[in-house]
This record gives sequence, structure tokens and C-alpha cells, in this order.
Amino acid sequence: MTDFTNIKKAGIILKKGFPDPGRVCADVLEWFAKRSVETVIDDVTPDMDLLVILGGDGTLLHVADRASEFGIPVLGVNLGDLGFLTEVSVDERNSAFESIMMGDAVIDDRMMLKARLCRGTQFSEYCYALNDVVISKGNLDHLVKLDTWADQEYITTYKADGLIFSTPTGSTAYNLSAGGPIVHPGFDSILVTPICPFMLGSRPVLLPPVTKLATKLAGPVNDLKVIIDGQSAWDMKESDLLEVEASDRPLRLICSPAEGYFGILRSKLNWGGGKRIRNS
Repeated sequence: MTDFTNIKKAGIILKKGFPDPGRVCADVLEWFAKRSVETVIDDVTPDMDLLVILGGDGTLLHVADRASEFGIPVLGVNLGDLGFLTEVSVDERNSAFESIMMGDAVIDDRMMLKARLCRGTQFSEYCYALNDVVISKGNLDHLVKLDTWADQEYITTYKADGLIFSTPTGSTAYNLSAGGPIVHPGFDSILVTPICPFMLGSRPVLLPPVTKLATKLAGPVNDLKVIIDGQSAWDMKESDLLEVEASDRPLRLICSPAEGYFGILRSKLNWGGGKRIRNS
């Protein structure tokens, strides 16, 4: 358990290409310096007590693997447009920092996935995903066929443009665009969602977090890639087997003190309607 009242070192991760990250970063550095907190820019080390993301969800995704490896709590300050994960606005950052330093921060342990590719008898190193592991066909003009298993039980052969393995956190990302459900991040599970499936009956599947998934091509295909949280990880060939399962190291995500999960959904998905108070 992190003692936020005794923060000694914080990492600051900057969004690449942002027009003016220096101004916001300078303010954040000054805020921590006045409280005798050491700060490091654009690095993640095991001795950090806090990691502050100044950017958007993509910036956070780039460091989620290392943050989860070291168990560092992460606060996302949104400099982008959408911001499902970087919940805190620029204007709210100081009040969020104050809440953290007072020990009032609320942390969500967000489930992550780990994936590896087996080629012959050789296994790759695991790659970790906060949002999703995606099999994408690239520029192919025909469907791919993917034999898929849950543990040792055959699910089906998906005939689609690809396949998404998603966490609940990632359910509002590519999974949502592909017609998958929104899953609350407090409900640990693995979503399997085909991309533009050929068969109408090919629907998303929601599986327990202990499930070990595997998929392989049912026929030769070129230009098929495995993408981890938006970054290309492997080229997938006919004989390859992709394994996906829940990681045992969650991302410790600090929640916005000003907005709840459904408030963020209403805002980001333009559901409409203001906040309403339930009468008892």
C-alpha cells in the first residue's frame, strides 16, 4: 500500500508532440519542488512513489507496462481530447495532487493482459497490455480465419478482419468501435471481439479472468500483425500460436477526485443528460 503522505520521488511523463508541454510541466515541477518531492522527467524507475502523465491515453499506455511492473501508482492529467484513462483536467491537477499528498487518493487496480507468440518450439517474451491485444490483417483484401480456444476448449473459427482480446479498461477503445460491450473496470474479465466478422452470429464473448486464450491461423495469410496497446509487436504467420491471458500485475490507476466512472463515460461518449440525484 502506497503511503501518499510520504512521497519522495515522482516521475513526470510528457506527451510527445504537444504544442506546449513545457509550461504545464514547469508548473508541476514547481509544485512538487515546494513540497520537497524529487522529480524525474520521461523515465520510470522502481523507486518512484508516483507517476504523473501529462498527455492523453496514448501517453499513459506507453508506460503502463513499466508502471505495473514496479507497482507505481499512476495519475493521468489530460492534455488530449478524449482521456478515458487520463481523467484529471489540467485545471484540476493541483487539487488532485493535494488530494494525493493528503492520503485521500482512490486507486483502481486495473487488470492487464499478457501475450506471447509461439513459433515452432520458441516462445517470445511476454508483452503486456492495459487496453487490448489485437490481431489485424493490415491491407489484406480478404478475411482471415482464426481457430480460437479458451483453455483447452475450442470456441470457434473466427472469419473476420481480425480479433480483439480486451480488458475491461480497453472495452471503451477498439472493442467498442468493433461492436463489443462496455465492461466496468471493477469486473475483471477478458473480452474476445471479432473485427467485422463474416458470420452474423459471430459475437463478442466475455470470459473469466482466469481463462487462458490461444488462437492460430487456419490457412496461409501474409501481412498479419499482433498489436499490443496500439504498438506493433509481431508479424503472425500460419504456424504461429498467440497466447493471451490476464497478467498478475495490475496497473494502479489513481482515479479523478472530481468525476466518477459513469460521469466520464457520459462526457466522453456524449451520452447527454446532466448529473441526476437519485431520490430515496
